[in-house]
Amino acid sequence: MNLSYHHLFQPGTDSAAPPLLLLHGTGGNEHDLVPLARQLSPGSALLSPRGDVNEHGARRFFARLAEGVFDPAEVTRRTHALADFITTATAHHGIAPGRLLAVGFSNGANIAATLLQLRPETLAGAVLLRPMVVLDQSAAAGSLTGKRILIASGTHDPIVPPDHPARLAALLRVGGADATLHSAPAGHNLTSADLAAAQDFLVRR
Repeated sequence: MNLSYHHLFQPGTDSAAPPLLLLHGTGGNEHDLVPLARQLSPGSALLSPRGDVNEHGARRFFARLAEGVFDPAEVTRRTHALADFITTATAHHGIAPGRLLAVGFSNGANIAATLLQLRPETLAGAVLLRPMVVLDQSAAAGSLTGKRILIASGTHDPIVPPDHPARLAALLRVGGADATLHSAPAGHNLTSADLAAAQDFLVRR
């Protein structure tokens, strides 16, 4: 059984609430996004893996060559490894295939995006908080049809280039995704406006 990622699982209390895949940012762990998830969708089951890359003591989901610089082969390999874990973990924990929604922040949002690009069958949709374009390739045509994605960016983000949110949305829309862009007057940190947009996105599902 490929439960290779250390992870946290909390069963849901509301069968109508979507199960959530929580993907933390650099330096985080499997507990970081649990309070946020409980605020966004209180009854959801939660599957939260810990990034398996160690960058000077900070956990990530894939390595980087420098700030904002990535090796596509490394990103691709790590994305497939996480997708394989998700497939096994959802079966193990009784999460219905095709219902899992990702909620990712920063590095976690980036690998959620690459999951949508490379392994779209693993997710029903995603809330991407402060993502950037990591793999500059379109999702396969039709692979994301019926999947809704929220991309939440900060207008003063010093890490994410200003054109990346729209570029990422375009790459996902090639696959048929319903991608919504939300921006807040903020940096890389999250604001109450981001949380409200994410909550509304999940409620509307």
